Parts: sequence; structure tokens; C-alpha cells
Amino acid sequence: MTALIRLNQFFARVPLDLVSLALRLFPACVFLQSGRLKVEGLTIKPATYYLFEHEYGLPLIPPESAAVLATTAEHVLPALLIAGLLTRLSALELIAMTAVIEIFVYPEAWITHGLWGAALFALVVLGPGRFSLDRALGVDTGRGGD
Repeated sequence: MTALIRLNQFFARVPLDLVSLALRLFPACVFLQSGRLKVEGLTIKPATYYLFEHEYGLPLIPPESAAVLATTAEHVLPALLIAGLLTRLSALELIAMTAVIEIFVYPEAWITHGLWGAALFALVVLGPGRFSLDRALGVDTGRGGD
């Protein structure tokens, strides 16, 4: 039991700034990779438009607009997360995007989407950490005891 207590105490000392950094980087990579698959150079691939028109079937928004918005978001929001700029807002927007993907596109992938959402929600709650532009610019000062 003493070894378990020591192990728990060790992990309790891990700086939250490192946790926030990981929470920013890894979900950002998932979305950025998805965005990169949708483009060739600076142009959205025809296959991307095809998927939004025939495969994804999002309601309330024309497929061409959805393709442009999603592709742009999958590039801009991860870049903001990596830099730690507008972190909480970017994470919230990616949570909304994840919900749309879960509800309308791939409902069977709820475990994967749940993991993304949990990491992003933790980032919303914890904030970007000290290794961020938000902190450097004084936009986000953390949770008070950081």
C-alpha cells in the first residue's frame, strides 16, 4: 500500500502546465491531420467536396460551405491550440465540431469522439497553462493557484 501511496503522490506533483500542454497538442494533431487530408497545397480537394455532398449529409448548411468551414476550422483551431492562443474558445469550438461529427457523420465512433471531447473539455476547465501565448499575453491567467 505504501508503494501505491508514493506513486499517487508522485503523479500528484506533475505540473498542470505539462498536462495542459499535452491536452493542447494531441487533440490539435488529430484535427490538423484531418484538415491536411482535405487539401492539396492551398486548395480543397474535389474529394472533400464530394464527401460533404454525398457522405456526410450535414443538415442546415450547404455541402460546399460545410466543406470550406470544416477544412478551415481543422487548420485554424489546431494552430491556435498549439500556440496556446484563444485556447479555451478554440477548444470549445472543437467540442462543437466533434459533436456535429458524432451526431451527423460517424455516430458509431462515440468512444473516439468522447475521448476528444474529454481532452478538450479538460482544456477548457484547466486553461492553456504557462507554456502558451494566452498566458504570455495575459489573456488567460489560469485557475488561480497555478
